Amino acid sequence: MNSETTQEGRTIEIQEIMDMIPHRYPFLLIDKVTRIVPDATAVGIKNVTVNEPFFQGHFPSQPIMPGVLIIEAMAQTSAILVLETTGTKAGSVVYFMTVDKARFRKPIGPGDQLLLHVEKVQSRGNVWKFRGEARVDGKLMAEATYSAMIVEE
Repeated sequence: MNSETTQEGRTIEIQEIMDMIPHRYPFLLIDKVTRIVPDATAVGIKNVTVNEPFFQGHFPSQPIMPGVLIIEAMAQTSAILVLETTGTKAGSVVYFMTVDKARFRKPIGPGDQLLLHVEKVQSRGNVWKFRGEARVDGKLMAEATYSAMIVEE
């Protein structure tokens, strides 16, 4: 098994992430989940490298990670939280429904390690609402509130 449990929750490595969600390169935007507390919170990691395909066009002379991809990385971390909480089988998909209160504070670029802090705000049936923050070196870079729906295969 590629995960370990600590007092702060379970760690999930990349291979297990790929077993849980259908995203693949170039759209798999999390490398690890370092802490997951079912039905509550998760922290994902995205190591941002200069080789990211989106940097070829956004922007070649001053590479910046697109804001929508930062929110997508938060959502992928949240999908892991949902699947870990519900015990839903692999193959289920978590779809975006809304994005609210998105704020982009500082640009994220090559060499940054993005920590994606997500917390469940509420869930009703198969609809979940989250609050997410993206941090680099402890600094708030972006934040959003969003909701998603889990659809079982």
